[in-house]
Amino acid sequence: MHASSGFQGRSAGLGLALLSAFAFGGSGVAAKPLIEAGLDPLHVVWLRVAGAAVIMLPVAWRHRNLVRERPALLAGFGLFAVAGVQAFYFASISRIPVGVALLVEYLAPALVLGWVRFVQRRPVTRAAAVGVVLAVGGLACVVEVWAGLSFDLLGLLLALGAACCQVGYFVLSDHGGQGGRDSEDERAEPPHPVGVIAYGLIVGAAVLTVVARPWGMDWSLLGGSAGMNGDEVPAWLLLGWIVLLATVLAYITGVVSVRLLSPQVAGVVACLEAVIATGLAWVLLGEHLSAPQLIGGFVVLTGAFIAQSAAPKPPSGPVAAGAGTGVVAGDVEGELSSGRAPH
Repeated sequence: MHASSGFQGRSAGLGLALLSAFAFGGSGVAAKPLIEAGLDPLHVVWLRVAGAAVIMLPVAWRHRNLVRERPALLAGFGLFAVAGVQAFYFASISRIPVGVALLVEYLAPALVLGWVRFVQRRPVTRAAAVGVVLAVGGLACVVEVWAGLSFDLLGLLLALGAACCQVGYFVLSDHGGQGGRDSEDERAEPPHPVGVIAYGLIVGAAVLTVVARPWGMDWSLLGGSAGMNGDEVPAWLLLGWIVLLATVLAYITGVVSVRLLSPQVAGVVACLEAVIATGLAWVLLGEHLSAPQLIGGFVVLTGAFIAQSAAPKPPSGPVAAGAGTGVVAGDVEGELSSGRAPH
């Protein structure tokens, strides 16, 4: 009986993880036509984050104690994992293919190891170093360095900015895990991950409101259509895809799936996000990658997975399973460290 229910739980977790990867992977495919139709990338990011924040308000109210207990964590999640990652990512896909931008962003696990080794001066395993080398070598194939760096340099730097924002949040999570417990109760429950996501979206929306200045946006564009590989798609439909599927559904299914699977399995499935994004961009946007780029992308994902799997396990992260779930505190942190980005 227990074995059967465990198998069903793992099967459900795998299905939800695949759904989350598919939902996350489709964000750039839906956003790029809106950007090409005339919307500023920052305005698209603001629409996505603000729309998701409004939907998640009931969740934020339920976990309102987080504002008092973990203000630094919420601010860091909103600034780095929401506003920073998405703003840089959406800006990068306005200049380079969606698949390339996401593959560059998957350097984050390797960059985290660089922070651990050279800034914190903590040892890393040989396997982790191999993962870093593979990720960097794969990136060289993705951007085709032998072509004399003819690739859009600004687009590449923007994608690297998204990767660095991921690193910032991973580092914040590590510090939060070391000092985030109640001084009077070492067994204090870590904050609920969905609550952190809800407040991260709210903080991110507030930051992006100041940066993007949506009052200057051409709202009439949302009533028109956007071109997707020769076909016209209603702009409101693409926006709904970004908000409901690529944000709300993607986050919720991702959090639930990582509770049903181990962090290692969740990490493997998370790597499929880049594959799905590249495939969707190929089919829906006509963004064909060359054979060396495809091979390089596979090497990047392999290196990223090896790097995150071989990294020293951090203390129990601040974004962990909520009370009553029976999941150890590191599980959701495992999802974050696997390279899953809030696209």
